[in-house]
Amino acid sequence: MKKKTSEKKRHVVAWINKAEWDQVREYLYSKDCALQKNALHRISAWKARYANSTPVSIDCTADLVRCQVLDRSEKLDSHELTLLYGAALVRFINLITERGQGKFARPLRRLAGNLNIPEWIVNIRHEVTHRKLPALKSCRKGCEVVLEWLQQEYWSRQLGGVSSVDWEDPTDGEDEDMELKMHEEARLTRQKEVDACKNARELLTSFQKEQFDACAVLEATGKDTWPDPMPDLNWILSKIKNFSLEFGELLLDVLLEDGFLIPTAEQLSSLKCDSSDDGSGDPPEAKLPRVFLRFWLPLLKTLNSQSFIHFFLEKLFAELKLASSEASTHRMLFISAWISEVLLCNRNQTNYRFETKAQKKARTKDRIFVKRIQLRWQQLLSACLDAPCARMSHLLYLVLEDMEHPLPLETQQRLLQLCSIYTQTKPCQLDGEPQPRPIYTLESLCEKLQRSKRQSHSSQLQKQKGEGNKWSDAEVETAKLLRGSPWQLCSDQVFWKNYPLGKVPGQSDEPSWLMVDNYSTVTVYEQPAELEKSAPRNVSGSSTRIADGHLWSHGDLSKLKTELQLF
Repeated sequence: MKKKTSEKKRHVVAWINKAEWDQVREYLYSKDCALQKNALHRISAWKARYANSTPVSIDCTADLVRCQVLDRSEKLDSHELTLLYGAALVRFINLITERGQGKFARPLRRLAGNLNIPEWIVNIRHEVTHRKLPALKSCRKGCEVVLEWLQQEYWSRQLGGVSSVDWEDPTDGEDEDMELKMHEEARLTRQKEVDACKNARELLTSFQKEQFDACAVLEATGKDTWPDPMPDLNWILSKIKNFSLEFGELLLDVLLEDGFLIPTAEQLSSLKCDSSDDGSGDPPEAKLPRVFLRFWLPLLKTLNSQSFIHFFLEKLFAELKLASSEASTHRMLFISAWISEVLLCNRNQTNYRFETKAQKKARTKDRIFVKRIQLRWQQLLSACLDAPCARMSHLLYLVLEDMEHPLPLETQQRLLQLCSIYTQTKPCQLDGEPQPRPIYTLESLCEKLQRSKRQSHSSQLQKQKGEGNKWSDAEVETAKLLRGSPWQLCSDQVFWKNYPLGKVPGQSDEPSWLMVDNYSTVTVYEQPAELEKSAPRNVSGSSTRIADGHLWSHGDLSKLKTELQLF
């Protein structure tokens, strides 16, 4: 019998100590029915403590011993004893061989033979289950043989301090079957991935073959425009599209291998790529050769979707990080060029709004996609900063410039400066903003601080000097009095004839626009405007005179109110 080779593990048991267990074992195999009953009572208590996890060997031993006790009591007839023995033997065979059953059913005779159980015991189980009941003598003999087998394979081993055999706990078999099932599923998954990678490479190789044939036709005819996809190429593209629906991530992994989106020197030579346009220019910019881009455009346009572009960019940044760690210059060059190409396709530019259809068609001819996509800018920014290389500054500039919710301009400038310091490249300049002087030392920081203080002090002096020349002393005093209030002194040349009575420049049509919570009074003689000295006039034909002087009295205001007429 196969034994466990794993280390012995501690577990909770239902008996108090080893002495109790040893006593139950002796009582079970005793010829005294009273001792056997005592052992069966103790096992019943164990089963109550074990719940549903009672060891199979203990449970089967108790069933068979109970049959012997009832047989010796002579209270049951032969048919009842046959059924009792038969049920105990059937239960024994089923429980002992249960853990040997795998995903597919196996013959019980083979499983019992592996455990050194006689075949005729299995035949008794088969007769009890499917055919005529066996003889009582055979059942009694089978019970004795099985009890002897249990004593040798379980009870004696436990008594000697040896760990229990494999079949004693059915849960062990379930765990083993589950582990085998998981290993089998993992093996099938790996095999499926290997087959899928093989199919992806075959499809991409077929696409390359068609494109190289088209390139040869172009070279022979001397044409510059790339021809439309032929029927064979359309069929290959449809197969790749269907393949990407199930294995999209795996297809991208194969695409980014050397020989596909990362061309070899032989491929670039076959495509007659110009050395000045092969992306090998000076950092920070990297551009794809136009011929190489047009070579892969049919495939990329076929796979084009918002989810594909998202995953494509994330995969490119991840590959760029690996290439930078491996110092693979050629691979970094083309990966950064593909990233730049995708970001430029998504660039939000407004200087194309007045172009014609022909101009738009020519401009979008070599673009992977035309409509703007909402990218995961925060993730792209983190991925870009996590992949330092010679062209990181340019890629960071493209990401910062096109973000939906851009960072503060000062933060963008600092990120670009830090990137240039780390990669030792020239920083990119943001549009519409002068390039600030980089600060590298403490002396330059102090110099910049002193310069800013001098500029601030000079601007304040010029402002004060300008205000003194513009206003008179009285106006300056009035402005000081009005400081902090909602009213201000106007020194501009305003053509008041253009404004109706009761309205000021910039006033809204809202009735409560001029309402204020706090206000202060200014006498007429304090105002800079000169009042005309004229003779008193009658208001609305009355003989009421306005009081002499610059101030209105309460009596004058009352007289004016009484003489007002509403139309």
